Amino acid sequence: MKIKKEDIPVIMEAPGTVMRKLSGLGNMDVNYHELPKGLDFTPLLKGLPNDRCHCPHWGYIFEGSFRFIYNDGTEEIFEEGDIFYAPEGHTAIVDKDLKFIDFSPTKELTEVLTNVAKVMSEMSK
Repeated sequence: MKIKKEDIPVIMEAPGTVMRKLSGLGNMDVNYHELPKGLDFTPLLKGLPNDRCHCPHWGYIFEGSFRFIYNDGTEEIFEEGDIFYAPEGHTAIVDKDLKFIDFSPTKELTEVLTNVAKVMSEMSK
């Protein structure tokens, strides 16, 4: 199977933001995201265990950088050209406009994205 990033379904769009997700790849999702500098996922993760993302991610950074902050307070910066693994128990902040692809377990990612949608809905009230 092969697919162009433009053919991955868009799940969220906002100024400076395009999030794409395709499920059904052996219990994994492929995600291609374009995110703006300054985006902080922390408020969107409220309600998840430890208010952190419990989904691991494997990916590659095409452009920009972001910082993962883990449950124990350690930080890791992923930037252009990096292949990364982010284990469960993290949040992330975009430090430079970002384009990346990641692969994540469908079940856990669905739980995280459902929570994010709920929080965003509550924030817009």
